[in-house]
Amino acid sequence: MANATSDSLLDRIEKLNAIGVGLSAEKNAERLMEMILVGAKGITCADGGTIYSVTDDRRLRFEIMLTTSLGFAMGGTSNVAIPFEPLPLYQADGTPNTQMVVSHAALTGEVVNIPDAYEAAGFDFSGTRAFDQRTGYRSRSFLTVPMKNHEDTIIGVLQLINATDPASGAVVPFTETDQRLVTSLASQASVALTKNILIQDMKRLFDAMIQLVAAAIDEKSPYTGGHCRRVPVAAMLLAEAASNCQAGALRDFSLDEAGRYELEIAAWLHDCGKMTTPEYIVDKARKLETICDRIEQVDTRFEVLRRDAVIELLQGKLAAQERGEGGGAALVAASQARLAELEADREFLRRCNTGEEFMAETDRDRVRAIAERYRWVNPAGVQVPLLTVDEIENLTIPRGTLNERERTIINNHIVATIKMLESLPFPKHLRHVPEFAGGHHERMDGRGYPAGRTGATMSVQARIMAVADVFEALTASDRPYKKAKTLSETLNIMGKMALDQHIDGELFQVFVRDRVYLDYARRFLTPAQIDRVDHGAIPGYVDFPGA
Repeated sequence: MANATSDSLLDRIEKLNAIGVGLSAEKNAERLMEMILVGAKGITCADGGTIYSVTDDRRLRFEIMLTTSLGFAMGGTSNVAIPFEPLPLYQADGTPNTQMVVSHAALTGEVVNIPDAYEAAGFDFSGTRAFDQRTGYRSRSFLTVPMKNHEDTIIGVLQLINATDPASGAVVPFTETDQRLVTSLASQASVALTKNILIQDMKRLFDAMIQLVAAAIDEKSPYTGGHCRRVPVAAMLLAEAASNCQAGALRDFSLDEAGRYELEIAAWLHDCGKMTTPEYIVDKARKLETICDRIEQVDTRFEVLRRDAVIELLQGKLAAQERGEGGGAALVAASQARLAELEADREFLRRCNTGEEFMAETDRDRVRAIAERYRWVNPAGVQVPLLTVDEIENLTIPRGTLNERERTIINNHIVATIKMLESLPFPKHLRHVPEFAGGHHERMDGRGYPAGRTGATMSVQARIMAVADVFEALTASDRPYKKAKTLSETLNIMGKMALDQHIDGELFQVFVRDRVYLDYARRFLTPAQIDRVDHGAIPGYVDFPGA
């Protein structure tokens, strides 16, 4: 009999060790709770049990409830919500609530072993009796064990109900051995739960910090607000579609939960280097804009020239009158022609300043000609050309509002992004974040920046980032230098970019075929932008059979 007892105890200890190994490997909080309760029930032959967690507002929340004989399961992985309100650890007047067994254990740190709840004194079992009346159950033996973390703070309570004799199946009290084994398990469980809580807390803090950085970048410029928030959405939608692809070059691409998280972090941080970019470049809405839009200075010079033209007319008419000559009409006509020319050239420069359309070489030549044609007297009394060299350079920018020097500065944000991310001690499961984030301005043909990498040397995730970044930029309605494109316009442009080896053609096919663009559009685009898209009209796109 002694050997049988020893063998039974050895088996239970081995089960306890196995449970401990399992707890150390489990990352999911719900499965972890379930493993703890099922393991405790197993080594004590308990019929039922509950795990409670201590909340920040000093209550005991039901996490998981199991009763084998009733087929009863709530919380954990059961997908059945526990309807009971958390139990208060303190009364309304602030006094400790020691009337209930679980609150007593949580407040005192004591293990409570009750052979029969109906005969126990000092505790309120009215709730237990009510449960028994509703279900026909008979709650008898209770073992309630507090769970403490590494700081000796109680984080939860494990309660077992109705120990059963393995041979007869009769309900019996929990033994001293049961108590020691469950106390040991509760200690291991506390370590596992604490580790899980700390990991989750660190993850929440990490995610919040990343989103804080992204929000700060967006807030830095009123014209790109939301870019760092929208690109992750577009990237993850495309990544999900690509991972479901069963044919073509993407058939072997897949993302597990960790892979999705790594890509999402990269998407949130893809523009973190813009923190180093001067605001006047990020916010440059017009070609002549620095701290202010210098077109106003050009306007002032035109007003000076206009004034001079009027003065010249008046002086000419006065001189003609003094000589007793006519010709006033001719002077007026010449002056009006001069004023009309000034106004036309001024309006032309104002249009050039917007940078909304590609600037033809003939228009650039006209800017230079205007700069040469007009002279004005500056406040120092010196006659100078209408436009400075810097103003000519900016007004003749062929596309957009940035000159070459400024474009180099803003392009450097990706270099800064890579340097910043590579300097961070990312854990192993996030080690590819710098490469994913740093590739969104590379091109498939190697003509991108900063490294001039080709598509063959880039990860699928980096290529996804490039497609997402382009799509968001084209459809964004908060850019000062362009109008937001409609879906059909955007996909037409992106189709040409795919043909030109600017973005990944396979990913673009998936982007269109699975209507990733539409999922995104419904969340972020205005109704006017969501126009009808004819897939057959998209350059280079060919629908898959049945698409």
